[in-house]
Amino acid sequence: MDVSPKDLRQVLVFQNATDDDLDKIFSNSIRRSIEEGGFFFFQGDAAEFLYVLISGQVKLLQTNPAGHQVNLRTIYPWQMFGALGAVRDEATYPAAAQALENSEGLAIRGLFLREMMKTRPYLSMDLMKLMTTYIQEMQARYRELATERVEQRIARALLRLTAQSGKRSGEGIELALSRQDLAEITGTTLFTVSRVVAEWERQKLVRAGREKVQILQPHEMVRIAEGLER
Repeated sequence: MDVSPKDLRQVLVFQNATDDDLDKIFSNSIRRSIEEGGFFFFQGDAAEFLYVLISGQVKLLQTNPAGHQVNLRTIYPWQMFGALGAVRDEATYPAAAQALENSEGLAIRGLFLREMMKTRPYLSMDLMKLMTTYIQEMQARYRELATERVEQRIARALLRLTAQSGKRSGEGIELALSRQDLAEITGTTLFTVSRVVAEWERQKLVRAGREKVQILQPHEMVRIAEGLER
């Protein structure tokens, strides 16, 4: 895939960069290709690099000492991830970054970006916007976990992912998503997700495959997400 420095302007943190700055960032980046199931980095590794995804999809996974995994978010092309090293010395990655499909990213040394931030206030401001977006997303998910039924949480997750990466397919909108992925995103169990999805299939609201979910009635998903009676 051909990529130019100006393509980096699609990244939130670089949207206000000058052409010269984009050239400098691009020339100081390294292209990395990761096959499906592989990792850009692991939880606890030194956060030496931050990444911009060029192609594919990546999920950020956090694992507790008991081995339970939580999918913190899914990364799509031209989104930045693993940026903690750009704002903190000797930082470690708080989550692992696993490729959901064959993916490619630009690796940028965190120390390099920190040096640029000293003389380019726009980088600090736009990085703060990115971090604020992550915080707001985590707050929303915490509220959902604390106050909503599991069916609502699953419906909200499907709608959120539909807006980000859904593809029109046949009778509905298709997502490349397994039941296990959905369980990790919504903080519930594979058994619970399977039970809910099976009921929705019976009602012809969705059609589920091994690694995909097709939403057949988006409006009904909205009703479920909002807690409204059918």
